[in-house]
Amino acid sequence: MLKITAIENGPYMIETDAQSLEIEREGNKEEIKKNVIYLCRCGHSNNKPFCDGSHSRVGFQAKAVKIQKLT
Repeated sequence: MLKITAIENGPYMIETDAQSLEIEREGNKEEIKKNVIYLCRCGHSNNKPFCDGSHSRVGFQAKAVKIQKLT
């Protein structure tokens, strides 16, 4: 399962049934031992690609959207 939700006025929430996720940034691979992560959608996070809550500070506004893989 992979589910992506653009939270209203907030980040992308990525949900998977995997017990961990691997990301690669700046040539380094990282294992994240979570099945839910939040990715920045406003462009102001100091911890990109992850959300740090900056969307609230800058007044980011965008509608919610759900994206799901069809089987």
